[in-house]
Amino acid sequence: MTSSIQIPDLILHGGRVRTMSPEGTVTEAVAIVGDRIVALGADQDVLARRGLRTRLVDLRGRSVVPGFTDAHTHPVSGGLRHVECDLDRFDTEAGYLAAVAAYAAAHPEHEWIVGDGWSMETFPGGIPRREALDGVVPDRPVLLSNRDGHGAWVNSRALELAGITAGTPDPQLGRIERDPDGTPVGTLQEAAMSLVERLIPPHDGETLEQAILDAQAELHALGIVGWQDANVRPAALAAYRAVAERGALTARVVLALGADDLDAFGGIDGLVAVREAVAAAARKSPAGAPGPARLTASAVKFFVDGVLENRTGALLQPYLDTDGRPTGETGISNRDPGELNRLAVELDARGFQLHYHAIGDRAVREALDAIEAARRSNGPRDARHHIAHIQLIHPDDLPRFAELDAVANAQPLWAVHEAQMDELTIPILGPERAAWQYPFGSLLRAGGRLAFGSDWTVSTADPFPQIEVAVRRIWPGNRDAEPFLPSERISLEEAFRAATVGSAFVNRQDEAGWLGVGRLADLAVLDRDIDAPDGGPIGDTRVVAATVGGKLVFESPALEAG
Repeated sequence: MTSSIQIPDLILHGGRVRTMSPEGTVTEAVAIVGDRIVALGADQDVLARRGLRTRLVDLRGRSVVPGFTDAHTHPVSGGLRHVECDLDRFDTEAGYLAAVAAYAAAHPEHEWIVGDGWSMETFPGGIPRREALDGVVPDRPVLLSNRDGHGAWVNSRALELAGITAGTPDPQLGRIERDPDGTPVGTLQEAAMSLVERLIPPHDGETLEQAILDAQAELHALGIVGWQDANVRPAALAAYRAVAERGALTARVVLALGADDLDAFGGIDGLVAVREAVAAAARKSPAGAPGPARLTASAVKFFVDGVLENRTGALLQPYLDTDGRPTGETGISNRDPGELNRLAVELDARGFQLHYHAIGDRAVREALDAIEAARRSNGPRDARHHIAHIQLIHPDDLPRFAELDAVANAQPLWAVHEAQMDELTIPILGPERAAWQYPFGSLLRAGGRLAFGSDWTVSTADPFPQIEVAVRRIWPGNRDAEPFLPSERISLEEAFRAATVGSAFVNRQDEAGWLGVGRLADLAVLDRDIDAPDGGPIGDTRVVAATVGGKLVFESPALEAG
């Protein structure tokens, strides 16, 4: 497989090039000129094209795969972990509190202590208390989002500044956790978080721009060449544009503009203006070069519901209590279904891609109904609407993904037995519904299209643990555990396709996602042959180099090491 003779800039040879092409071609070497692949094939054939200035890299049997696209991620939050209080490395209350105390001591200039990354399963009922934070930071307000971003742990000073007392009603789409006498305990769910968040001084543009650059470097080191930012607010939009305009954006990025900020963007007409301004900047920049040409603002993100573990995920039937009896609670739909449909119809008519957060089975159905309303009103088109998370899907809705051309945007790392699943989620669903969770195999068998996103910083952005879980349904940190719903396993080939071809499809990267002559040279070099029987667990795989448009955006010393 070659193009007309051109002297390659780079040849990777002596390896196993897994192209992920429709034919499933696996070969030995790949040659790159500029931003394109010009040859794929046997070593001797590809090496025959080398010139005096061609860089040759001996893969020594290691794998090359298409670069990964993360179809649902939050890189700005990931980058901000460098400046905020990062709790993600800890898994005990004592660890969290020590980290908060150390951060507060190191930053006496901060008016607020802000961070994220704690896990609900650490605390009884998933609910931490304000008194614990008061013990380490009594004099300044503290707000710490949990790892899924749908709840926050605050101290007494934060509650005081926000005016939250026993007499404060729950906001319409949120909940203030309380003691039996109504006193707030220090945990805020969903919209209740905003009662405190609105008081926190925003980050300046320079900080947000650096967060994007830090996140980009981390993602490239994982072999990720592009992503869809799953909830872009106006300040983050400005930061992305600034990074792109100075030529520092090397990844291929789609911005999903937050529907919750519709008024701030100036309504749907304002969203169109943003999209066109970003597109105009791209047209003025060198084609294929880092910068504005790699940025689009073509998607709109909706939060249909919350999450199951705090009972804000939207269900068709009620949650269960500790005795397995229906509670009457069915979770929260963040928008009336009629409004969701109306917005879907109008945004689809204006050419936007719809990106839905939907966790519960009612939320998934409402998202599918909205996509169906758009297709019924506007007619089918190559819209590539997608529904993220899809934790709980009613069996009746599985075939609708294929029928509506709706992409199932999955976060596979969550499909395991672990404390949040076993202690907080399964008991409130009951055995029948619990068996409907993360049905990746069923979606594919029903003809659906699968894409993978990490939801970083909720969980790691590393694609390889995600791929391992999709294949084994076991957490890589405990490989002897019982698999979670093993009938929903998918093959290694299907998992790689979801993380490359499927996610590139979501982002309209039609010249990337799989490797072929004439296609974009977006690829990752791995530290092993992932197909070798003795290659070790797939989740332990590391990336030693990544290219976007033929340019190395990450290179480890291990790439050339003997």
